[in-house]
Amino acid sequence: MIRINMFSQAASVEGQGVGSAYNELLSLLRTRLVDEFYVTNNKYGASDLTHYHTINPTYFANSFSHSRGRKIGYVHFLPETLEGSIKLPGVAKNVFYRYVIDFYKRMDQIVVVNPIFIDKLVKYGIKRERVKYIPNFVSKDEFYPESREQKDAFRHELGIPRDKFVVFGDGQVQERKGVDDFAKMALANPDIQFIWAGGFSFGKITDGYEHFKALVDDPPQNLKFTGIIDRAKLVDYLNIADLFVLPSYDELFPMSVLEAFSCGTPVLLRDLDLYQAIIDGYYMSGHDFTEMNAQLQRAAGDQALLNKYSKLSDLASQKYSEDHLAQIWNEFYHEQYDLGKKLGQIR
Repeated sequence: MIRINMFSQAASVEGQGVGSAYNELLSLLRTRLVDEFYVTNNKYGASDLTHYHTINPTYFANSFSHSRGRKIGYVHFLPETLEGSIKLPGVAKNVFYRYVIDFYKRMDQIVVVNPIFIDKLVKYGIKRERVKYIPNFVSKDEFYPESREQKDAFRHELGIPRDKFVVFGDGQVQERKGVDDFAKMALANPDIQFIWAGGFSFGKITDGYEHFKALVDDPPQNLKFTGIIDRAKLVDYLNIADLFVLPSYDELFPMSVLEAFSCGTPVLLRDLDLYQAIIDGYYMSGHDFTEMNAQLQRAAGDQALLNKYSKLSDLASQKYSEDHLAQIWNEFYHEQYDLGKKLGQIR
């Protein structure tokens, strides 16, 4: 049996998609692939494969140990994708960004969740053959369509009428996520209920913290900020939403979109190149606020259009299902084990 040790501190910061992706993979390995792999978490004993999910300095240090076996790094962000998320002084930012790439270069194999980042990593000096694309996925056991009774009960709990059109978005409250445009949509559509789930995972170093804190404290009347919520409750919000809206300016492969797909919720996104590489055809889109707002208003008045994109969400969720990704991860880890043996990295 192949021994895999996962190193991750993703759960130490609430409200991050990195943590959700890590939990999904760990659950998959310990259920569907339990006969293939012996999986440990944050253990310093010998392993055949060591999979780093976060880039903590202690992990960088222990990557030099021969007992790590073959080292696999998960790329959830690049330096440029951190712009608009955290605000650091110039010198500190340069040092941190250089460290990010140095960490990735320490790995024997890199996994990206979006193929558009392969070329970017190559430009940073990482060999193309060392980069593998494996998409994120969502378990249907956690995110699924609820019954009409369940939806009505949750709307009643929140004080939202059954016939009220609900727009839902989630993610960290920051500039990169397009929260300003989400609030602007609320102002432009006073008859629609808007809800944003998420908070300040990076605290006061969040880029634009003072501005967004003021918005959260005093939002438009028809916009509710829930703060960071548990994943078990997130499925309820996704099910009462008539439309999931994420106006992000930059993403890798947002778990929130996969979660919306898995619930059969129609999706509206900003038109980004990276989405076209992975989920093109499954969602409504707009290049800017004006186009996204027009799409929102069109959807709010066209039930047939919503039904169409609800079905497309179901199709997308099948493509990025746990069953499909279990096969991909199984093949990937076996390939890495065989290569590690061949190169003498695994004893």
